[in-house]
Amino acid sequence: MKISLRAITEISVAVALSLIFNFLPLWKMPQGGSISLEMLPIFFIALRWGLKEGLLAGFVYGLLQLAFNPFIIHPVQLILDYPLPYMLLGLSGIFVKQIKQFKEKKINIYIIFAMLLGGFFRFISHVLSGVVFFSTYAPEGTNVWIYSIIYNASFIIPSLIVCYIIIAVMKKKVLYI
Repeated sequence: MKISLRAITEISVAVALSLIFNFLPLWKMPQGGSISLEMLPIFFIALRWGLKEGLLAGFVYGLLQLAFNPFIIHPVQLILDYPLPYMLLGLSGIFVKQIKQFKEKKINIYIIFAMLLGGFFRFISHVLSGVVFFSTYAPEGTNVWIYSIIYNASFIIPSLIVCYIIIAVMKKKVLYI
């Protein structure tokens, strides 16, 4: 896997920014998770450089988040809540070629698809963790799947919307379109 020095430098800055954004949430959830801009730098890397760089940036950020702010109850939960969901954000890099070659209208559609793809897989990872490891937080009589889906959607969807708005405004400067 060959990655340019410039990409590695930008990944390093993006990971640092994600960590800073993690410590400055817009809204904090009671049992973990928050509405924040932590995904934004990972999306920028994936949309600017591509799949492997996006996956790497997300994975490194997930490891750093684990180092700074862990809540671990099981080794599988560690993977489902830290390195894996953020690495999966990098899947948005699949659309980098389409984003760089199409006109304005289609670029926005590809950016939306890319961010929804990465955000969806992050969401799935957190939902699985919630069902398996945090089902005791679900109110009595509530289906744990429904509870985990609603809980995780309540912070991931708003975070995606905020990140998309920022990327839509800054795309020409940051993505070299």
